[in-house]
Parts: sequence; structure tokens; C-alpha cells
Amino acid sequence: MNVCRINQVLKEKKAGTEATVRGWVRTFRSNRFIALNDGSTVLNLQCVVDFENFDESILKKITTGACIEVSGDIVTSQGKGQDIELVVRKIIVHGASDPEQYPLQPKKHSMEFLREIAHLRPRTQTFGAVFRLRHQLSFAIHQYFHENGFYNVHTPILTGSDAEGAGEMFQVSTLDKKNIPLTPEGEVDYKQDFFEKEVNLTVSGQLEAELFALGLGKVYTFGPTFRAENSNTSRHLAEFWMIEPEVAFADLDQNMDLAEHFLRSVIQNVLKNCPDDLEFLSNRLEAEEKGLPADKRSPMSLLDKLNFVAENGFRRVSYTEAIDILRNSKPNKKKKFQYPIEEWGADLQSEHERFLVEKHFKCPVILYDYPASIKAFYMRLNDDGKTVRAMDVLFPGIGEIIGGSQREERYEVLRQKMADFNIPEEELYWYLETRKFGTCVHSGFGLGFERLVQFVTGMSNIRDVIPFPRTPGNCAF
Repeated sequence: MNVCRINQVLKEKKAGTEATVRGWVRTFRSNRFIALNDGSTVLNLQCVVDFENFDESILKKITTGACIEVSGDIVTSQGKGQDIELVVRKIIVHGASDPEQYPLQPKKHSMEFLREIAHLRPRTQTFGAVFRLRHQLSFAIHQYFHENGFYNVHTPILTGSDAEGAGEMFQVSTLDKKNIPLTPEGEVDYKQDFFEKEVNLTVSGQLEAELFALGLGKVYTFGPTFRAENSNTSRHLAEFWMIEPEVAFADLDQNMDLAEHFLRSVIQNVLKNCPDDLEFLSNRLEAEEKGLPADKRSPMSLLDKLNFVAENGFRRVSYTEAIDILRNSKPNKKKKFQYPIEEWGADLQSEHERFLVEKHFKCPVILYDYPASIKAFYMRLNDDGKTVRAMDVLFPGIGEIIGGSQREERYEVLRQKMADFNIPEEELYWYLETRKFGTCVHSGFGLGFERLVQFVTGMSNIRDVIPFPRTPGNCAF
């Protein structure tokens, strides 16, 4: 008898056939009805046991969390909630589970508790749905870039440069911590380290991706990045994944076109391929928000929000226009913003981004032409000398989901900007040389993968959309 995945059995719904399925017991009611799940779907398969046909010692092992294999006949269900069920003729218990100790009992558990048992939370309906969607999004991203002529580039995880200029990086060293070698000036002597220089975990693969774009034309990275930012908010992780396309001969307008088309395409992909998981998470979010005041609830269901983004164009607004809107907004005038907007040049916070998306424009927004003083050195300087060709894509509930720019392709301008940011030329000589040898207009952006998964799943905390979150004070599992 062929072993089947439960999603296959439920999809085919062939009463009168035989099947063998394997999975983990969600519940076992009345010594008769097993709710079995194998991780292939958010839905359970009801397996019906005639207890008179099985030894009592076997049935006692079938408790919540047990891993079993059952074989039998697929029949039309007489009960509510399912079209078919499996009438069990054979049971094999692969792994029993102590019902007194198994922490995932059939009841509601808090997200905080489930993070403490991250090794078991994939067995829950919520996290099964989240991580199947994470997989589908990852697949959709690779598929999108492949079908649009991009080449995947694996950029270094170990790096001697700080692409963002943030300085919040994890250091990598093989020096003896109990006997660190020092220079005559009392500084750490990195010449005696493995790489003979100071090395960190990367915060971005962008600079290296640019090098390949200026040879292959269209490339993208999809890899882990690290930020040693001591932040315990629901929006930050110390280890996260980034998607970073870079395109030669593309200006800022084309970069915005790419970002919008890309986001809409991958969201359309999950809407098409993951209807059960999205419906479950949409219903879950609605139930979660029932106890909240009306003004704290999402204006649209999760499914409505995803369809809205997938089907509608994004609004493009200059930073200057956005500042005027925010400065004259009711929350700003009534001092409701935690960070009041007083003048041009302010660095926008999540509360400002969400106001623009959720309250003012009521659609995804792309902000562009930011002040040079609040953006990175590699962004192209506009003719006004005070703004750069930067863009941020803002989504409801998330705020910034994509950050990008047209890159500064002019050699002398880039040299001056590096000097203004105190970036030594010798550290990034290779980056500068691409502006000396066959330079051209080029652009790119970065998408935090977990931010996208968070938006698509409706999960409120970013720690719940990555298998094992790394945050300040936490590196478990």
C-alpha cells in the first residue's frame, strides 16, 4: 500500500481507495477518532478506529504528540467538518509521547511560550502554516528572478567591510580570548588573527552584488545577514535573511518598477498556491483582534489585505511631499507621534511610515528622494546636492519592507561621499574601481525576508516567522 501525504489524500478525496499515512496525533477522542497531521497541510485527516479490533496496549500509546502510521480505507465521512475519513485497519506506533510531559496540549498557547519550545512549535497549526508559507515565498522569489533573467550570486558571510556604515556588526576572530595579542600602541593586533585583519559577519551582500551586476547585468542575493543591534522590539532580529537584486543600466524609476512588480508577483504566488494556510491565518488574526478596541483592529482581513496589494498599484511620493503631509497631520499637531515631525530632514520612524500607508494614502507607498544626510554613502546624489536617489517601499502593518536606491556611479562623487562618511578608500578600493572601469547607471534594493513573511502571514512578532530567532540574550537551539 502506497504511503501518501495527507494533503494529497484530502485533495484527491477518493472514497473507496486504500491509503497509508504517517504523522503526529493532534487529538484522540473517545478512543475512536484520531486527528492526524503530517505537516503537509493545516488540515487534519480524521482516522476512525474500531477499538475492538486493536489491542488495548496499542491504543494507550496513541496520545497527543505520538508519531504513528495508519493504513486503511478512505470512505465518505458521515460526520461534520470533513468530506472523507480513513477507517483504520492497521496501526504502527513509531514514537509514543508521554501525555503528562508533552507541552503541546490541545489548547491555546501563547506565542511567548511557543518560542521557548521552538523545537516543537512546527507541529502546531499556526507555525505549520507560517513555515509552509515561508517556503512558498522563498520558492516564489527564486522563481521570479530566474524567470526575469537574474542570476543568483552567493555573497560572503564573512566580510571586512560594513556596507551600511552602521558599525553594529558581529566580530569573527580566532584569537585567544585569554591572551589577546596587542600592538605596541595597545590595540588588538589583528595581524595575528586568522584573516590578518578585523573581520565581521555581513550586514548586507549589496556591495559585492553590485560588482556582479556590472558584469552579468542582473543579479540577486538571498542569504543570511547579521546586525548586532541591541533591540528587543517585535521588528528586529540579530540574524535574518535578505534578498538584494542589483541591475545594471537601471535608474531609480526602473528600480521602483522592479520592486513593485516583484512584491505583487510573489504575493500573487502565495495567494494561488497556499489558500488553506492563508485562510487559517486570516481567521486566526480575526479571532485575535476580536478583543481589541475597534481602532486597534486591522481595517482589512489578512486575505483582503494581500489581495489589495497584489491587485493595486503603489503610490509614489517624494520624501519632501511626505514630510509636508506628516507635519500637517492631526497626530503630529496633537503631539500623538512619539517622534514629532518638525522640519525637513527628519529620519522617518515606523509610526510615520504606517500613518502614510494606513491612514493617509490607504495603499502601499514608495517614498523617494531622501535627504543625503540620513542615507548611505553609495546612493546617487541628486542635482540639488542635498537629496539622493533613494527609495523605501512601505506596507500596512509593517512600515518599510524594501529599501533601495540608484547607486552612485560617478567616480569622483563617490570618492567624496566616502570621505564625507569617513570610509577609507583602501578598504573599498575594489568598489571604487568599478566606477573607473566601465561604469554605468545601476540600481538595486534590499528586502528583509522575515518582514515579507510577517506581512503575508499576519504574525505580529518577527520572531515568529523564522525557525529559531536570534535576539539579544537569546541564541537557543
